[in-house]
Amino acid sequence: MADALFRRRVRLPVTAEEAFAWHARPGAFERLTPPWERVRLVSASGGLLPGARVEIELRRGPLRLRWLAVHFEHEPGRLFADRQEAGPFALWEHRHRFVPDGAGCWLEDEVRWRLPLAPLSTPLAGVAVRRRLEALFRYRHDTTLADLAAAAGVRPQRVLVTGASGLVGSALVPCLRAAGHDVLRLVRDPARAGPDAVAWDPARGVLDPAVLEGCDAVVHLAGENIAAGRWDAARRAAIRDSRTGPTALLARTLATLRRPPRVLVAASAIGLYGRDNGQVLDERTPRGEGFLPEVCAAWEAACAPARAAGIRTVNLRIGLVLDPRGGALRKMLVPFRLGLAGRLGDGRAWWSWIGSDDLVGVIGHALRSETLSGPVNAVAPGAVTNAEFTRVLARVLRRPALLPVPARALRRLLGDLADDLLLSSLQVRPVALQRDGYAFRHPELEGALRHLLGRQPAQPQPAGQAARPVAGTA
Repeated sequence: MADALFRRRVRLPVTAEEAFAWHARPGAFERLTPPWERVRLVSASGGLLPGARVEIELRRGPLRLRWLAVHFEHEPGRLFADRQEAGPFALWEHRHRFVPDGAGCWLEDEVRWRLPLAPLSTPLAGVAVRRRLEALFRYRHDTTLADLAAAAGVRPQRVLVTGASGLVGSALVPCLRAAGHDVLRLVRDPARAGPDAVAWDPARGVLDPAVLEGCDAVVHLAGENIAAGRWDAARRAAIRDSRTGPTALLARTLATLRRPPRVLVAASAIGLYGRDNGQVLDERTPRGEGFLPEVCAAWEAACAPARAAGIRTVNLRIGLVLDPRGGALRKMLVPFRLGLAGRLGDGRAWWSWIGSDDLVGVIGHALRSETLSGPVNAVAPGAVTNAEFTRVLARVLRRPALLPVPARALRRLLGDLADDLLLSSLQVRPVALQRDGYAFRHPELEGALRHLLGRQPAQPQPAGQAARPVAGTA
């Protein structure tokens, strides 16, 4: 019985040995897992050596499928391969080849596969499998190329991260580890402490300075989810206190260290600018009025002890983060896919957004830069109106978007949260980032959504960069 074969390759700007090493590090598996796939890493042991085992859980609607892969070939710097031992395919063998080519190399992924009940199942299901493979490996190659280019020549560092289990932190930590950095997570639950995680209790003001000694950089992302429910008095207090108190404790503690870190990258938000002042906003724009501007201003001010101690401090004013694994985009996907969505209010509000890959890239750039400091708008340069966002997302998903949601309905359901998050109009520009030389991976909304949702159009790849995928029978 003939097996199906899929092959795709991409040229990387590093040696075969460097590309191989990136794939062998902790974090690489998570970086190569597309955000639209519902995949959970259950266990992994043995690295890439023969006999190494990787178990993952795949979710397809209500179903949970187990996939166990065992590595069976290994040539350092050139090749590793794994074979499905348990899972949805009758046969699955995946070879990763690294072929030297001048100062760079070619990464070639080759998958030999066969469906259950083949050849009867192949004509229909096989088409869907090939499409998923093309989307999967296009994402993997784009991510590998971008991550390796960003990490080229960067010295490994010890990086402390708070909020590592959140939407942004769970993408950042694997990226840092795959690049060769030693990541230490600061966690609130003592039960989660271990070799790579230490506990703190910001509510009680408890943070042991000794655990921070030796860190080269700190990324502070912790904070209460502002969109978790209506903003009553208790929610407002929790949102404010979860940002100002922990940030002040961290900044004060860093300032007391014998060898403080070179840089503190701390989260903030574009909510600092208020709801809508009709202007194009940059880092020089004064703060607005209201609850979110007050919280963001206090959040940034809490970093003052670190800045006064000579630590280069970057306050990232983050916009709407796009990632199908969580946040606003995840909540939008179900109604949009059902064709039950449309613009919010009159659709004229400006949305300043950033793809999760770019936000991770911005944080990495802030860690590497020697000149970036102070307030930094972490948004893509291509802000859009809500009506345009709606049209683009519907086009990417190939669905209609004909059911607008009246502003008054949103206000009745969500209260002030609707005005400050969904109906607020902020046209923000990333002036500081662009002046500092950051090159956005996805500066335009449609490209970002297609990358994040695996909806890239089929097209030939540029000569000298990547070969066309080959899908057929062997």
